[in-house]
Order: sequence, then C-alpha cells, then structure tokens
Amino acid sequence: MTIVATDKPRAQPDSFAVRKLIAVALLIAGMTMMRLIYASVIDLRTDEAYYWTWSKENVLSFLDHPPMIAWFIRFGTAIFGDTNLGVRFAGILAMVATQLLLADIVRRVTHDLRAVVIALLMPEAALYYGLLMAKVSPDVALIPFALATMWALVRLNESGNGRWWLAAGVVAGLALLSKFTAIMLLPAVAAFMLVPKWRARWIFSPYPWAAALIAVALFMPVLIWNAGHDWASFRFQFVRATTSHEWSLRTLGDFIGIQFGLVGFILLPVVLSGVALTAWRGYRRGNAVAVLFSTAVIVPFGYFFWKSLTLRVGDTWPMFIWPAGFAATAINITMLPREGFPDWMIKSTIAWVKAAIASGIVFVVLVFLYYVISPWNFIGSSDPIGGEAGYAHVVERAEAELQKTGASWIATTDYRTYSMLRWYFNGRVPVIQINERGRFMGFRDPGMSSVSGRPGLYVGREPDDRSSVWAFTTAVREPLERVERSWRGVVMDTYSLEKLTGWTPVLSPPEDSPLYRWRVLAGDLHVRSHVAAAAQEPKDDCYPLRPKSALTRPSRACAAGLSPDRPVPGEARPRTEADG
Repeated sequence: MTIVATDKPRAQPDSFAVRKLIAVALLIAGMTMMRLIYASVIDLRTDEAYYWTWSKENVLSFLDHPPMIAWFIRFGTAIFGDTNLGVRFAGILAMVATQLLLADIVRRVTHDLRAVVIALLMPEAALYYGLLMAKVSPDVALIPFALATMWALVRLNESGNGRWWLAAGVVAGLALLSKFTAIMLLPAVAAFMLVPKWRARWIFSPYPWAAALIAVALFMPVLIWNAGHDWASFRFQFVRATTSHEWSLRTLGDFIGIQFGLVGFILLPVVLSGVALTAWRGYRRGNAVAVLFSTAVIVPFGYFFWKSLTLRVGDTWPMFIWPAGFAATAINITMLPREGFPDWMIKSTIAWVKAAIASGIVFVVLVFLYYVISPWNFIGSSDPIGGEAGYAHVVERAEAELQKTGASWIATTDYRTYSMLRWYFNGRVPVIQINERGRFMGFRDPGMSSVSGRPGLYVGREPDDRSSVWAFTTAVREPLERVERSWRGVVMDTYSLEKLTGWTPVLSPPEDSPLYRWRVLAGDLHVRSHVAAAAQEPKDDCYPLRPKSALTRPSRACAAGLSPDRPVPGEARPRTEADG
C-alpha cells in the first residue's frame, strides 16, 4: 500500500505533463495548418512575385538583396510548381525551424519544460511569425539562420568545444546570403566573445577567426556579383541607409505601432522587459548566453528606433531580432526564482506571459479568419493584404487588349506591376519594366525576338503612367482603357492600358541613363530631382519633353538611353565619393 500510495502522486504530474505537451503539439500543428491554408489561398503580394521572378534567373545575386530568398522560392516551386503555396512553402518550413531552434536553445539553457513550451508558443502568438511568415521575404530566410547562429554559440557555451565556432560561421554565412542586415548580429557575437571572463581564450583561438572566414567564403556569391557590377548592392544599401531626412514623430509612431501589431500588444512589452532583465544579468555577471541574446535584440532595435526618427523603417526589417527576445524571455522566467527574485514579481511575469500568449494566438486566428473567410473590408484602401490583391482583373483586361491590338509584349514602369504581370502570364508574353533597369542586371533575355519592331502594350498604375521616363524614349502611346483593381468592393488602384509603337526597349542601358537609375531606387532624392527637372526641360538636341505625347521624337542618343549631348543638370559632372 505504501508503494502504491507513493507511486500515484508521482504518476499524476507526469501524466499531466504529457497531456500538456500533447495539447501544445496539437495547437502548433493546427496553427501550422492555418499558415498552409493562408499561404495557399491568399493572393501573392507584389514583393513575393518580385522575388519569384528572381527564382527564375540564374544569377549569383541581385541589386536589392542577396540570393537566398530566390533559392527558397525555387525550392518550394520545385515541389509545388508555380503556385501560391510553392512560392511560400519555404516560409512555412522557416517557421518550423525557428520554433525547433528556440525550443532546443531554451531546453539546453534552462532544462525546464515550462520554459520550452513558452518558447514554442510565443512565436505563435506574434502575428508576424504565427501567420505572416507564410509571406516570403528576405527576412523569412534570415530569421532561422540568425537564430541558428545563436544556437551554435549556445552549444559552444554548453560544451566549451571551439569547433562550434565553425558551425556558427556556416549559419552566419547563410544569414548574410539571406539579407545584409545579418551584419547587425556582429555586436552580439563580439559581446558574447569578449564580455565574459573567457575572452582571452577566444581572442587567441583560431576558431572564431576561422568562423569569420567561413562566413565570408559563403558570402562570396554576393561579393563576386558585386565586383562585376560596380558594387551596386552595397552602394544601393549605403545610399538608402545614409539618406538624410527631417525628424518625424510620424515615422517613429509608425515604427512603434508596427512592432506592437506584428509582435503583440502585450507580448512586445513582455519581451522587452525580459530582454532588459537578461541584459542586466548578462553584463553584470558576465553570463555569455544572456549577453548574446540581449545584445542581439538591443543593438538592432536601438538602430531601427534611431532610424525611425527620420525615415520609415520597413515593416519586416526588425523581425529577425525578436526570436532572440523570445528565447531571452523564456529563459528569464526560469532564472527569476533561481536568483531569488520576489514571489510577486515571478507570479506577475508568468501571468503577463500567459496573457500575452493567449491573447496573441486569439488575435492571429482572428486575422486569419478575416483574410481567408470573411467577405468584409474593414480597413479600406489601406489594407496591407487587400491593397495588393485583385491583379487578376487587370491581367484579364491586358490579355484582351493584347489580342485586340496585336501587341506581342508588355511594358511597365513599376516593379510591382511588372512582377504581378510576370507572375500571371508566367512566360506566355514578354514583360519588360522599361525603367529602373538596374534591378535586372544579368537577367535572361525576356524574348526580345517577340519585342523588336512590334507593337507593345503598356500597363501602368496611375500616376506611374505619367512617369517622366517616357521622355527618354521614342515610343508612341495610344490610350486604350482604364482598369480598376479592387478588393472586396474597394478600389485599390487604377491602371492605364496603352498601345506602344515606334520603340524597342533597352535592356542594358548605361549607368548614367535615366532608364538605369539604381541610385534613384535607393531613395537618392538629389538625383531624382535632377531626372524630373531634365524631363521637364526642353532640349534643342532631344525633344520638347512631354511624357504622354505621341508626337515626341528624341534623338538616337536619347532613344538609346544615353545622356543627350547637352548634359542633364547634375548628371554629367565627374563622379565623386559622395555619389556612393
């Protein structure tokens, strides 16, 4: 009887723990299925279609970003074809990998099942990870590799085996191949190496330096591509990062509001408080793991906060930092009682974490239901998903005009329209963005044999159809019709369809051509103003520049995308270091 009485209470908590784990597993499986449905039924966004076009090209890298996202999409479409799920499938896997890495990191640091469960559920409770990682972007590729870098360093801290530096170098190199912002992990890695007392050991060890060499070696495709293209990617990003703007509370408010929306209205403060305590613990006591995870959040977040004072920070730019924050928060919950913190603080922390997870998951499910099942549009034309849906109708009208006019190719002046047209036509008709050709360096021939000397169809979003770039072509434009793109009864954009004759687009214009313009893409307003001024200024040796005139005929030099004999203001001067 005594044995039975002793065994029974031991079996109860074990049985409860098993049931709890099964419930968590079922919840995660259900949320994963939800992401698969979302990925399958929601229209591709324009950036996703843009990255899909990359996956069809055999180049080492791209102007905007490194190539990993193109490889992710190529992997998914190799399995599911050119479908919504095929494009987004690698994002689903990236979320799974992120959760597994989080769970293993927290397990190794805490050996606490509750902390592991919290680490698994926090991403499910954040809108970006719980649902929107199904939308592919370079950030989706970066997130698991950035976290894997920290996982390898946790293994290093656990084992003391310097070879884990080499593993960290491999995944850090893959992170760099995903997005340039991976470089923001460097302060965290440096602090991990130098703040604890083991600093002398690793400074004089070959392993960290070999890891750095491995990361650079894996980054070589980007370096080789840039060496052959005048370091365009780095100059592009440098211009974007250093462009000065006036201080704006609006951009700061946008940044903070977006972080609350994508991470969680309760979860974000919970994570920030967990990171703050982790930083206190790490730097006060020299705890290597605490230093690593807190710095991996604080430094990039501080940088983006600072940039948000003067410009709009992209919605997804900080998303690679929050998994480190989730790990720090889960670990912190376990460390509080071990370090003798007061009971009220421990209970309060756990209560807030539970509230954040419960409310966050409910919010994610409601957003899913709104976009997948509901017929309403509560946000109007500013809806972030609906704002990029409804291109099928534009494509339908474009296809009808192709047949009616006998046009054999399509022109655009906006990469979003270009991407969606390429996605829907999928090789059946050549689609060419006639400007911003710096985006397409090294891309294959889109089918110029069907373009040269033949009429084309211009599809342009208003007011992009009034772009001054037309002044640098010989195209004769004949208006055909205007098409509205709508979502759930709300008009999102209007498109102009025009017949083009008298001109063949230039795929590889020189760098000083108004059709190339990588610096304008990066937000160099100084250059952009010169282009606009040039387009409005009559030139004796070119044309009276009127973008929509069917009678405009520039010289051969201008038609080829070259600078006219009389220099465009600010463009013919010698290049300086200030030009990037």
